[in-house]
Amino acid sequence: MLLRMDNHNSHKPRLPALALAALGVVFGDIGTSPLYTMKEVFSVGPHPIALNAGNVYGILSLITWALILIVSVKYVAFIMRADNRGEGGIMALLALASRNTQGNLRKQKFIMTLGILGACMFYADGMITPAISVLSAVEGLEVAAPALHQTIVPITLVVLFGLFWAQSKGTAIMGAFFGPVMLMWFGTLGVLGAINIAHDATILNALNPVYAIGFFTHQPWLAFVALGAVVLAVTGAEALYADMGHFGRLPIRLTWFGFVLPALLLNYFGQGALILHDAEAVKNPFYLLAPEWTLFPLIALATLATVIASQAVITGAFSVSRQALQLGYLPRMHIQHTSESTQGQVYMPRVNWSLMIGVMALVLTFRSSGNLAAAYGIAVTGDMVITTLLAAVVFHEIWGWSKLRTGLLVALFLVVDLAFFSANVLKIPDGGWVPLLIGLVIFTLMLTWKTGRSLLYSRLKNEAMAIEPFIDAIGAHPPTRVPGTALFMTPNPEGVPHAMLHNLKHNKVLHEKVVILTVRFMDYPHTNNEERVAVEILPYSFYRVTMQYGFKDEPDLPRDLLLCNAHGLDLDPMDTSFFVGKEILKASGKLGMPYWRKKIFIGLFRSAETITNQFKLPPNRVVELGAQVKF
Repeated sequence: MLLRMDNHNSHKPRLPALALAALGVVFGDIGTSPLYTMKEVFSVGPHPIALNAGNVYGILSLITWALILIVSVKYVAFIMRADNRGEGGIMALLALASRNTQGNLRKQKFIMTLGILGACMFYADGMITPAISVLSAVEGLEVAAPALHQTIVPITLVVLFGLFWAQSKGTAIMGAFFGPVMLMWFGTLGVLGAINIAHDATILNALNPVYAIGFFTHQPWLAFVALGAVVLAVTGAEALYADMGHFGRLPIRLTWFGFVLPALLLNYFGQGALILHDAEAVKNPFYLLAPEWTLFPLIALATLATVIASQAVITGAFSVSRQALQLGYLPRMHIQHTSESTQGQVYMPRVNWSLMIGVMALVLTFRSSGNLAAAYGIAVTGDMVITTLLAAVVFHEIWGWSKLRTGLLVALFLVVDLAFFSANVLKIPDGGWVPLLIGLVIFTLMLTWKTGRSLLYSRLKNEAMAIEPFIDAIGAHPPTRVPGTALFMTPNPEGVPHAMLHNLKHNKVLHEKVVILTVRFMDYPHTNNEERVAVEILPYSFYRVTMQYGFKDEPDLPRDLLLCNAHGLDLDPMDTSFFVGKEILKASGKLGMPYWRKKIFIGLFRSAETITNQFKLPPNRVVELGAQVKF
């Protein structure tokens, strides 16, 4: 797929269809938060919150205005406007914020570090979300039949294994059911909430922000601590921005304001009315909203909803991994395309099974959604803070806002974000260290890979022979030229590829046509046919070709090389041999990077065979040649 517009159907999907699809993909995480949020707010802990009308009203008011300020105002009204050619998400925001940093190395490093940290927090969230969501759904069995308590963890593990095992099959078939299932789910949330609100409609007074302010005024410490659980209501807000490129702003905004937000508020207020009427219901207010005869169908529906929420997070992890890989932050990995028509449907086995191991380890370690709630939140709030900081750069540098205007808006966002983040810092000893540890490990790997590749590129570039004198020497003393085309891939178009030198050294021949190909990934999501390829004709049948892809484009060199025909270079991929440099790395004691990080980099390094998959090269036409490089 060259560009999304190149692969469009003849007609654009209608708004209702897009809204239903967005309902099934975008809102799964935030839509399953009612399963555990109110329960965790009032759960017994080091700082228990007394169950009385004032506190319930205060908590409901905090949840309401968190949803309004963080989701509705911050993400829907402002952050979603910061699109990178229509795409959203932390990597797109990173690319957008980095656009005007050329020449300012310090600022560039700061923005890059923020972006990587945001991606790491996303991975940490991607491990915790499936664990806590599926656990909280299956825990409904304990309400319906207490004797089934011992089966909760095994059933959760089976559901999770089935979810991760199914990833290689693609999401197309499951995706057809996502929208209708989530439509039923949110409808159920609203109906259950409305039924219980009808028993005590005065609970709706908590919509007034005065109750939230009063809660902080009379019990500032408990209100601050409560933010650590209230934030569970807004987990998944980043998905609205991350999935914007799939559906567009309008369907997401309409679905949020017209259906999802009202359903969530009805359910939260219904739970509030229930626990004021029956204090015992606080042990699991979501399931106790429903009549007893509906519990098992509700558990099944909740499990389906949490699977969908988890599916969205896992798919997001694949998408972020591929973008990070193409931007140079991760090593090349096998990418399996699970759809012939939709480019975004990819499966990355290493990422999938690593996530599964991490998720199952969390379930076995914490064993309940209540325990996991202590680990949940710090990754989400950390990502919110990073998003605000990157957005501040975009507002001022890209949109041209004044410092005053930018500062006022960003200050408002940061006050809210930092309040939630600080409250979650208190949970670090009880489990909040888990996402921090996950993020630290991934951050180290990503930074090591990016730094290692940069140092390796500099080393190879410094050791490379300039291409122009080499071509002149070939013209003066021509070797034997054999029929066909040789295409040498190299990151340095100004130097002679190592593979070409080794081919000359060992085979003593050159092909009739020699193409030096450099593939670059841009900091925007897509490129079109006009900017995809550039051809420079050099003497003696040498050609220099630069192929440019957006970070969400699907590289396909045999297909895209045909674009060279319009630039004076006739290529037949079936008559072309692809020569790929194969560096054999050894760690040395030289300066450049700490020795332990060099060992990590070399351990992550994969030989050039992975390029065959990434660029869809025909395996029987790929030749690996290279040399040992001390690093």
